[in-house]
Amino acid sequence: MRVAVMGAGAVGCYYGAMLARAGHAVVLIGRPSHVEAVRAHGLRLQTQAFDGQVELEASTEANAVQGADLVLFCVKSTDSEAAAAQIAPHLAPDALVLTLQNGVDNDERVRAVLPSHEVAAAVVYVATEMAGPGHVKHHGRGELVIAPARRSVEVAGQLIAAGVPTQISDNVRGALWAKLILNCAYNALSAITQLPYGVLAQGAGVTEVLRDVVAECLAVAKAEGIAVPGDTAAAVRAIAQTMPSQYSSTAQDLARGKLSEIDHLNGLVVRRGEALGVPTPANRVLFVLVKLLEGKKQA
Repeated sequence: MRVAVMGAGAVGCYYGAMLARAGHAVVLIGRPSHVEAVRAHGLRLQTQAFDGQVELEASTEANAVQGADLVLFCVKSTDSEAAAAQIAPHLAPDALVLTLQNGVDNDERVRAVLPSHEVAAAVVYVATEMAGPGHVKHHGRGELVIAPARRSVEVAGQLIAAGVPTQISDNVRGALWAKLILNCAYNALSAITQLPYGVLAQGAGVTEVLRDVVAECLAVAKAEGIAVPGDTAAAVRAIAQTMPSQYSSTAQDLARGKLSEIDHLNGLVVRRGEALGVPTPANRVLFVLVKLLEGKKQA
């Protein structure tokens, strides 16, 4: 396949590198410092089983999506509409745009900008970070759950062959909410404390806070008519066990002085809760604290 990664951060670089290692033609679209490093030396992919340079293309321009069969859409949730508008004039008619993002409504927002193209949601379970320009570090997991689409079976097969566990689900909306709940439980707490999940989960009173946040999220999901799959409580416990050294993406954003996606995580639960008459005090406190820290960093 010809693959373009729109938004070459930690998630996009990891999956782009896995596909490139499997022989696909991949182009990363990202910031100048990152693009320059990749062009000069390739992308360093560091996992528990592999540490080496992966050769692929890189560009700062949205028109690099031209000719791509698959676009991995990995920009921050705050940038979804703007990024979709940037790639719109350059997309191949039969390209599949796969949204690998936090939040529950990015595919709908992107589809509204790209009504004549196929857009499918993906749920991402991976622990990665950018360890520097041109260097992505993988801490654990990496599976994808994608929505049914015309090319989903083909793309899932290629991803599996590239070492990315992938399944197609008719309940991706529920799976997105399941992932949102995990993010709401851990992201803000990790950001506020600047602690990794394993240390965070052992803090006094943290178990009870996680329980309250999750209960509110499930109540909002139920009011929306969303069927959240799996054992949510077990999934929350598993995060600290399977990704003990991982800092949340929100923590990484705040540490770098960047705006986070908190409006699309705990903030979304608060807004939906208000609209549906469901109280969300624990999510509101976490949301407000992260917004205050963002403001402090931006001041």
